[in-house]
Amino acid sequence: MPRWSLRRRPAVLRPTCAVGMWVRHVLLAQVVLPAVWPVVAAAQGAPPSSSTAPPPAAQHPSPMQERTRLHARLAPASLDGVTRRVVGPGGRPVDLWISRKAEAALRRHGHFDVVVHFHGAAWLPQQAVADLGVPAVAVVVNLGSGSGIYDRTYRDPAAFDSLLAVVTRAAGEGTTRPVRIRRLTLTAYSAGHGAVRAILRESRRAATVQAVLLLDGMHTSYVPEGRVLADGGTLDTTNLTALAAYARSAMRGEARFVVTHSEIFPGTFASTTETADWLLESLGVRRRPVLRWGPRGLQQLSEARAGGFRLRGYAGNSAPDHIDQFHAMPELLRELWR
Repeated sequence: MPRWSLRRRPAVLRPTCAVGMWVRHVLLAQVVLPAVWPVVAAAQGAPPSSSTAPPPAAQHPSPMQERTRLHARLAPASLDGVTRRVVGPGGRPVDLWISRKAEAALRRHGHFDVVVHFHGAAWLPQQAVADLGVPAVAVVVNLGSGSGIYDRTYRDPAAFDSLLAVVTRAAGEGTTRPVRIRRLTLTAYSAGHGAVRAILRESRRAATVQAVLLLDGMHTSYVPEGRVLADGGTLDTTNLTALAAYARSAMRGEARFVVTHSEIFPGTFASTTETADWLLESLGVRRRPVLRWGPRGLQQLSEARAGGFRLRGYAGNSAPDHIDQFHAMPELLRELWR
């Protein structure tokens, strides 16, 4: 039986906070079942205190309501494998799902594949990795609200090295032979992209990442702060240059990179549409208009591709449209791995 169900979501949801906080206020409220809420809450941890991190920038509330698209939602399913919780960088919990195929590959060959996902309920990336049917370990990291906490945690290359070391030890537990990671994939939803951009800034580490998937989360600030492009502001590209460099490597066939975005306009910081436009311009890649239905009722409007780089623009500027992209992760991850 398929692991997802088609349920029309209420169309009265109205975003009233930053995009980076939707996972806590909308995703976890509507998507995560009450039975698994304590686990997800523990995985995300408490938000950083004001003494250690500034609060996320507020978003202008959107007056839009969406009643057309399906907004179908996945549901947690039982997976064939082992789940573990380990302590990652900064003492924060990290959720692992180790597939039976990964256990077999470790015993026979001493290596396994890893998909590290940042931000969102752990069960969903775990199901997406399970659907690949490969000897993989799903690693899910939740640090709180806003991309800044993810960036600060992983801007030191040693932090990601430490995470991979912890994952390798946990996956290889019970084996007598040395174990190693064969293929490394990074995925992120919404605010989680902050960790991906931080990891990719370090060229040595970027060279070890075979594939990246960003789900409606490539944000940055305006310069000056809060001044939108229409009022003469510009984009702070310091948060985008590492992603552009990785996209160029994908265009050369050295990696795979899939980026998705919605039409949500936060107002006080750059939208994923604006950053996608900047990325395409810097790469010299053109969009082409398309009109097709995607998973969970996503409605695709545009596409750009070059080599192993893909960018997809989807309709919608409401909270359910944002969440749709997280629930489309199984299909988008399969595309990334093709």
